[in-house]
Amino acid sequence: MAFVYRTLFYIIGLIILSFGVSMTIKAGLGTGAWDALNVGLSKTVGLTPGSWVVIVGIVMIFVNAALVKRRPDLAAIITLLITGVLIDFWLLRVFDDLVVAGYAKQFGVFVLGMVALSFGLAVYLQPKFPLIPIDNFMMALRERFGLNLMVAKTLGEVFALSAAFIFKGPIGIGTLIVTFAIGPLIQLFYPYCEKLYNKLITAAR
Repeated sequence: MAFVYRTLFYIIGLIILSFGVSMTIKAGLGTGAWDALNVGLSKTVGLTPGSWVVIVGIVMIFVNAALVKRRPDLAAIITLLITGVLIDFWLLRVFDDLVVAGYAKQFGVFVLGMVALSFGLAVYLQPKFPLIPIDNFMMALRERFGLNLMVAKTLGEVFALSAAFIFKGPIGIGTLIVTFAIGPLIQLFYPYCEKLYNKLITAAR
């Protein structure tokens, strides 16, 4: 039963996370740096945003492995595939015809997306299953160069933002908000998710 709860937290977390990513994209105010890169690649090169989540993620698996001089975490490909499929599901199936007009509505949809994104991250992190490689990139930079987490995260965001700019991704005020707000929001949700997760796992033993 414990494994069932772990799997549920993992899948539900990724569903909520991908919904949040899709909402920040649809809001049209700019997205997180990595999401902006995926959308930019989709528009300039082709393929869907979800496909680029997988492709960029696989590249980052090997970049992370090179940084820390360990074997690539190939199990993370499963997480990438699920996330990529879910993002395309929300963007291209559920909300394909959604057009958000007006700054107030854009901001509302963006806030909804950012909160969902943060909550989904807090949920999917609980079972300690393989992480999305961009979440591991910060840790790899920290380990390789002896940086603190804030500097490592900032470097990762600057790298993604630079690439997103090259590929004409959706960079805007939302990008700035996501960069500074995601961390505190995850910190807000994480303890509650952790408490519920531990309670369910303990009861299942």
